[in-house]
Amino acid sequence: MMSFHGFAVAVAVLTLSACAGGEKKPGDTTHVAVDTSSTTTTTTAAGPSATTTPGTTGGAVAMAPITGATKTVNMVGDAKGYRFDPANITLKQGDGIKFVVVSGGPHNVAFDPATIPGDVKAQLDANMGSDKMSELSSNMKMNPGESATISFAKIKPGQYPYHCTPHLALGMKGVITVQ
Repeated sequence: MMSFHGFAVAVAVLTLSACAGGEKKPGDTTHVAVDTSSTTTTTTAAGPSATTTPGTTGGAVAMAPITGATKTVNMVGDAKGYRFDPANITLKQGDGIKFVVVSGGPHNVAFDPATIPGDVKAQLDANMGSDKMSELSSNMKMNPGESATISFAKIKPGQYPYHCTPHLALGMKGVITVQ
């Protein structure tokens, strides 16, 4: 009867020999495709974040500061439901929105990348600043009074649907119209 130690050694030898593979011939090669079309650069202490996205030209896109009015949109979760108040808002190019948690957090502000035109995506993402979870999505804001401010400077006129990721299924969404 084989001891446990002897059995373990035998299993290890069989496993290693099975994994070793066959003999390599001089002409055998492995090809790996690498996508280098997308890079992201974030500058923290020295300045705003900059993003380069596939399909854009000219390199990094810098955050464009608010040059007009800043409007407030409240993020609410209560007995009446989860909502942005107001949900639909009209801005001029250069205005900004300060999204403020009132109740029912965590909340965030997110844009579905599939609904944002390609020539706007990089600028809008940069205008959200560096406090983000992912592309076109602010970090979660937990407590009443916490906020996220987004600039709509250098954003072309159009309609931009947005939502709160954790409460989207509960109808927490709206549309920002830039004139």
